[in-house]
Amino acid sequence: MTYSTHFPKSSCLLYNFGLMPYETAHQWQRLLVAERVHNPELNDVLMLLEHPPVYTLGTGANPKFIKFNIDKSDYDVHRVERGGEVTYHCPGQLIGYPILNLRRYRQDLHWYLHQLEEVLIRVLAHYNLKGERIPGFTGVWLEGYKVAAIGIKVSKWITMHGFALNVCPDMTGFEKIIPCGIIDKPVSSLAAWIPDITCNQITDSVSQCFAEVFDVTLVKSNDMKFIHPTCNSHKNLYNEE
Repeated sequence: MTYSTHFPKSSCLLYNFGLMPYETAHQWQRLLVAERVHNPELNDVLMLLEHPPVYTLGTGANPKFIKFNIDKSDYDVHRVERGGEVTYHCPGQLIGYPILNLRRYRQDLHWYLHQLEEVLIRVLAHYNLKGERIPGFTGVWLEGYKVAAIGIKVSKWITMHGFALNVCPDMTGFEKIIPCGIIDKPVSSLAAWIPDITCNQITDSVSQCFAEVFDVTLVKSNDMKFIHPTCNSHKNLYNEE
């Protein structure tokens, strides 16, 4: 894939981090959103990464979908501001966190969710797999199995959180929950159809499809400040929104 080295009007910074702790990525999302709430002219961002094993619960998540005692377990669990129920992240799952100013696109959350699904459906098509939507649910399915989850948060039309595509994860972590609160629809990964697939292999396809669907030019960034964030000084900035 060819990446631009300049910044046209519809540019989007691309950060490909590899494995990053959930808390670190969450801090950086909050900082990036805060910066763009205060200065909407800043470039959009797409963060691609993987997380160590972690469970996250969206706003208002129902504890009945969790099969362990959160307060008495050693699992890493985070309650966050995205929509949706409990989900699981781990290595082998490609995470995408778009930080977009929807004023540049369309101020419509249903449209935005549909676009994220479209990105993932196109990625699957690159591998001759037919991803599908299911009416009434958010995410992408493959032959009846959910392979991608989506959960977002929008502050003053600036997005955070995003999508999680099961590429080749250890699926046993999902056994501790009812993923996304959907009882009758199983989860799976692309590895069930393509045994040797890896996140590194699929990253370029995700980047390319994201650029096509949102009609942006991705600009690779290697800003090392993301590796060791110290966000305490930015907490007030975020909370002022």
